[in-house]
Amino acid sequence: MGDAIDGILEQWRRERPDLDLSAMGVFGRLAQVMRLLEPQVDRVFTKHGLRQGEFDVLAALRRAGPPYTLIPSELSAVLMMSRAGMTNRLDRLEAAGLVERSLDPTDRRSFRVRLTGEGRRVVDESLTEHAANLARLAAPLTSEDAETLAGILRKLLDGPLGNPGDREA
Repeated sequence: MGDAIDGILEQWRRERPDLDLSAMGVFGRLAQVMRLLEPQVDRVFTKHGLRQGEFDVLAALRRAGPPYTLIPSELSAVLMMSRAGMTNRLDRLEAAGLVERSLDPTDRRSFRVRLTGEGRRVVDESLTEHAANLARLAAPLTSEDAETLAGILRKLLDGPLGNPGDREA
């Protein structure tokens, strides 16, 4: 009993028996999982007035612990995104009253981003619902399955995918 990916792989094996297509099955399934997962995750964030990227910024500030403050370069590094993209997110979050920006007292060329009380409320509520949603979506996996899958994905991220110097041009 197979899935749609198995059908595609069988067709390719018939047409191109000379190729090892096992990685195609792995990444095809990962892509399918992500396509199905994204709208399920976005639904939770939308309910709280957020986009996923905005949630990511609020979550990074919340994880930093009191006083829930980071500088933009720290946020960019943690979220692996450009500073220009970070500025756009911060503008939206500040306009919504979820973060505040203030000059860094130790470096007047920089500023600090702080989670507001409302931002903390929103991130805590949305995280609670997000965690429950992910647990619901992962319910078909046993705890051993989830641990094994996490380990396998960690190995993939330790390889060429996660190491820019190992990628081909």
